[in-house]
Amino acid sequence: MEHAKHRFRLVNPDRLRMLMARTGTGAAITQRALAAEVGIPHSTIDHLLSGDVRTQPAEVAYDIARVLGVDHLVLWAPTGRSIPADGATPALAGTP
Repeated sequence: MEHAKHRFRLVNPDRLRMLMARTGTGAAITQRALAAEVGIPHSTIDHLLSGDVRTQPAEVAYDIARVLGVDHLVLWAPTGRSIPADGATPALAGTP
């Protein structure tokens, strides 16, 4: 897929944590369960939540959002000219 080459930056680790506490089904999901559903190491979720890792390949970003039951843009911003893969994330509308 074309979007597989692109990376997405997590908008806010606290938002990921909040959505894990109450997914689209209303249930909580653990870091290990989310990682297993997406097919990634559970340490990846831990690193996203701690802020040690900020970006993921498009397919991982889409899968995390799908498992949580939200649109991917609720959690992720595509990297590029206006959103760098590293460094501070510019203020995005609706981002606390």
